[in-house]
This record gives sequence, structure tokens and C-alpha cells, in this order.
Amino acid sequence: MQADQKYFANNLKVLRAQHNYTQADLAELVGVTRKTINTIENRIFIPSAFLALKLAKAFELTVEDIFYIEKH
Repeated sequence: MQADQKYFANNLKVLRAQHNYTQADLAELVGVTRKTINTIENRIFIPSAFLALKLAKAFELTVEDIFYIEKH
């Protein structure tokens, strides 16, 4: 894992649970694979700005409500 990935955190798993979405449900909503959602949640993949915006729109939130930089 690259240093940037280590600190780039997200609330996707919590948001999915609040909306009763599976990874597959969310993936279909934003036009990616379930594996992509999984790798974002597990901090393996940092989404593009376009995908981050699509995820925010799916939850009717801002990008900053979903993604944040962890301070260590």
C-alpha cells in the first residue's frame, strides 16, 4: 500500500449499511464493479475525482462527507 492510500480514508461501508446497499448495489448505481467498491472501502484503490463525485451523488452527500485524509 502506498503512503497516500494509507491516509486516504472513507465512510463507504457505513453509508452503504445506512442505505441498505450491498457492494453490488452501489457498484451498479455508479457504474463500476463490486470489486472496485470493495477495493475503495479497503483503501486499496483511490477513486478518480469523477468516481468520487458519482459516489457522493449516489448518497446525496459531498465528496468530503465520504472521503477524508486521516492524520497520524
